[in-house]
Amino acid sequence: MAHRLLPEWHPQDAVQLTWPGPDSDWAPLLERIEGTLEAMVVAIARYQAVLIAVPDAATRSHLAHRFACLGVDPDRLRLMVAPADDTWARDHGPIAVTRDGEPVLLDYVFTGWGGKYEAARDNTLTRRLAEAGAFACPVSSSDLVLEGGAIETDGEGTLLTTEACLLNPNRNPGLDRAALEARLKEELGVTRVLWLSSGHLEGDDTDSHVDTLVRFCDPATLAYVRCDDPSDPHYPALKALEDELRTLRRPDGEAYRLIPLPWPQACHDPVDGHRLPATYANFLIINGAVLVPAYGDSADTRALLAVAEAFPDRDIIPIDCLSVIRQHGSLHCLTMQLPRGSLADAPGPTSTRRAP
Repeated sequence: MAHRLLPEWHPQDAVQLTWPGPDSDWAPLLERIEGTLEAMVVAIARYQAVLIAVPDAATRSHLAHRFACLGVDPDRLRLMVAPADDTWARDHGPIAVTRDGEPVLLDYVFTGWGGKYEAARDNTLTRRLAEAGAFACPVSSSDLVLEGGAIETDGEGTLLTTEACLLNPNRNPGLDRAALEARLKEELGVTRVLWLSSGHLEGDDTDSHVDTLVRFCDPATLAYVRCDDPSDPHYPALKALEDELRTLRRPDGEAYRLIPLPWPQACHDPVDGHRLPATYANFLIINGAVLVPAYGDSADTRALLAVAEAFPDRDIIPIDCLSVIRQHGSLHCLTMQLPRGSLADAPGPTSTRRAP
């Protein structure tokens, strides 16, 4: 059975989000993070549907009314009650492949980044959404611990990841590099794995997810974080990452086109002062647009221009993510794209479906 790991630019039905509840770690920032998520939904719904897992029926009703007031087309909104532990849909959401050309959603084990946080509800979220009728395609479970933010693909058989995350003994301690590669090739349909040994952001809980550092923009192009401040403690590791990327080769032997992303000024938590993992690599590709995190920084404009260079045919939309990094993630971490053919009752030009 031929299968293929889909790149983020593959046509999408929807983007999946997980809405925070008042009992989550977002409680002190709930109003602010809800404002960020609202801005994301409004932007995404211009192009495609949004599936939102919400903590309870009251939140579902509130959001249906709120988004109606914000002008969101109800045909592009799916609100489903499915309580979760946190908001990071990139890591507890499904990973999409095609099998014989048809979409399949893979439900991997999520352990809160190696047991750092409670994740029992997150780990069952995909299955509960499937049982509630959210998806139009099969959902297949795996016993492998794997988060969506840990992998990038060109859609043509190459998988890019970091040693610090996938080889960390807090994920799959019974698998060495060779065994893990074999599982990834078998389940995702990739033919080769490129391992990065360098790169890390202070404040990152994920053990160096690749989506905070390097992103595929098309099969030949990588956008990556570059630190241009030798006095910054990140400089040695990110310079080593840049050097490493220059040695990578495409399957045809050619070097990748590399697009550096600017380095924002250091962001620190206002409560205890620890550094927060602000990164422009955490952008989201959707149908016709790219959403880019912004931090109220002088480098924001340069980041938007760099992403526009990588995606000249898409709209570039900044999203204020200062609140998001307070919980050590950013825009891409909050989302998981669902490919064409995967969303139940996907909206079309004559759809009359309404939010529940």
